[in-house]
Amino acid sequence: MTQLSYDKNYTSEDVYYMNLAIAEAKKGSFTTKPNPAVGCVIVKDNLIIGTGFHPKAGMPHAEVYALRDVESKGIDVSGATAYVTLEPCSHTGRTPPCAEALVKAKVARVVVATLDANPLVSGNGIKRLTQAGILVTVGVCEDEAKALNKGFLTAMATKKPYVRLKMAMSLDGKIAMSGGESKWITGVEAREDVQKLRAKSGAIITGSGTVIADDPSLNVRSKMLGIAVDEIIQPKIVVVDRSSKLDYCDHYQVFKDKNTLLWRDDLETLLDVLVNQHQCHDVLVESGSVLAGAFIDKGLVDELIIYQAPCILGNTAKTAFEFTLETLASQKRYNLIEYQKIGSDLKLVFQKI
Repeated sequence: MTQLSYDKNYTSEDVYYMNLAIAEAKKGSFTTKPNPAVGCVIVKDNLIIGTGFHPKAGMPHAEVYALRDVESKGIDVSGATAYVTLEPCSHTGRTPPCAEALVKAKVARVVVATLDANPLVSGNGIKRLTQAGILVTVGVCEDEAKALNKGFLTAMATKKPYVRLKMAMSLDGKIAMSGGESKWITGVEAREDVQKLRAKSGAIITGSGTVIADDPSLNVRSKMLGIAVDEIIQPKIVVVDRSSKLDYCDHYQVFKDKNTLLWRDDLETLLDVLVNQHQCHDVLVESGSVLAGAFIDKGLVDELIIYQAPCILGNTAKTAFEFTLETLASQKRYNLIEYQKIGSDLKLVFQKI
């Protein structure tokens, strides 16, 4: 990418309006995949005159909805400032380029939270705006904006998905009793929070052992996400079955979905297939200790999410991760980036170092 020319200086007002744009983007968090969630706020004379977000792939982008909002009010948008959470696109795909729409609207300034890692856009949107004489500022609330689209940005930059591994466990790190009983270690509030993780995910990976033992549905069914369930794009279910224990005609809940994938190859290839063939940028692993251990051991987990219940299950209960390390120096370390109490449980979010 050629050297871009843009302003990196911004004010507290820019931060305020960008946070509003981020709030707009969050409205599409459960419906835009495989597209990123993007929000836009348009300001003129210190007044918000238009807002918009990208609701779904194939539909207009956030900037277009915000411009339409301004138009519907009969306000002249020329000379305004547009706050956008992701670099405006510059190419024609299923929708026209947003950078061109902003140029035609004659806005005076565009404030962008973060550049787009998509090679079709990456810097080209900024270049089109600056060529038209529009002042462009980049980097306002960048970390917050990137957090909205970890999967998309990771996939565009690396051709790999962003992998989250979720595990519910006791204080002593156990996920089930020795006989397999595990419903429920954590409370209803924690399980409701998992519904949000599923709704954001393009794919959910589990193992054949979990399917046989628990017969999970692994779908999004919550009515508390602020959006109708039928508007949410259900994640693709993948069952890792290297021992060929299962078949598509088996009467488990996961096979009611005709798009479920039975996988018998290695995990690295699976992640490549999910990104390049199915456009699954965010992947959630919900499995037992064997598959979870394999993901951890191979270094494939970007984010580890632990729901820890205030209980102890004892030494005969099943441990969370099954894999072997020979030395302390080979330990798998993660950085704690978030923690919160959910009901009676503790949610801990770790990121790979």
